Amino acid sequence: MTLIGFHASHEQIHPAELLRAVQRAEEAGFGAAMCSDHLAPWSARQGHSGFAWAWLGAALATTQLRLGVVNAPGQRYHPAIVAQAVATLAAMFPGRFWAALGSGENSNEHVTGDPWPTKDVRDERLVEVVGIIRRLLAGEEVTHHGLVTVDRARVWTLPDVAPALVGPAVTVPTARRAAGWADGLITINQDPEVLREIVDTYRDAGGRGPLALQVHLSWAPDEAEAERIAFDQWRSNVFPPPVCWDLATPEHFDVASSHVRPDDVRAAVLVSSDLGELTGRIADLAAIGFDEVYLHHVGQQQDAFIDAFGARVLPQLTGGAA
Repeated sequence: MTLIGFHASHEQIHPAELLRAVQRAEEAGFGAAMCSDHLAPWSARQGHSGFAWAWLGAALATTQLRLGVVNAPGQRYHPAIVAQAVATLAAMFPGRFWAALGSGENSNEHVTGDPWPTKDVRDERLVEVVGIIRRLLAGEEVTHHGLVTVDRARVWTLPDVAPALVGPAVTVPTARRAAGWADGLITINQDPEVLREIVDTYRDAGGRGPLALQVHLSWAPDEAEAERIAFDQWRSNVFPPPVCWDLATPEHFDVASSHVRPDDVRAAVLVSSDLGELTGRIADLAAIGFDEVYLHHVGQQQDAFIDAFGARVLPQLTGGAA
């Protein structure tokens, strides 16, 4: 049975409110959670960028959920810092934490003042950094000179079992590369045929571990309100790579999205007032081959979504009683 989790969007919601939301999600029956790790939102309308690592400690301490984070080591984060953060959370909350390590977006990474590398260099850097983090999590002292520099780093507090390092991928080539190093794969909802190709490519390339899907959706009791929420909050998130990788600021995303239409948003977000319809569409996506599905209601108000899905959607997807 597919595990259904809750996505906590730091770009959209104040961290204190987001902490209450993940606690409410656990009470409603969500079986896990994950969060983003951004320095900047995708749009000025979203308006938040809480520090994910501080929030994760609070969320793990006040729920019993397994939690993950999508992080981009190598530029804004030095790999030794990421390894230390991963090790500490995994040591404090055994078996309940994972990290997905990606090549990043310019909107978060440009703040260091370093040049934004081309995608091929970012991919090479990611593989290098993952190797460094794994060595640090194994207790080694690491010195490394390459696309990143590490000088005699050691992480002293280690978990008994190193947590999973997952590969985030929104394209087939990225899924193929992740198969060489990742303990699992996570992607986002898009055309089902593309998702099937991502899943098949990852497995055919030797990819191991569970497959996870983050589903962006917008629900409200009224269809027009569901569409309004999606258009207001997520129209700056409809651009495929390389645009979403390379734009530098929320203001750039807002300018780029000025001609986006509501129908364009529906290509990236499941929009409906019908809980039965959304249940069916989520089930169809899960059936492609995903072990875990994380639901992200793209609105800034989460309570009604959590309560409605806990009562009427999760039981249908997990086989439980309402």
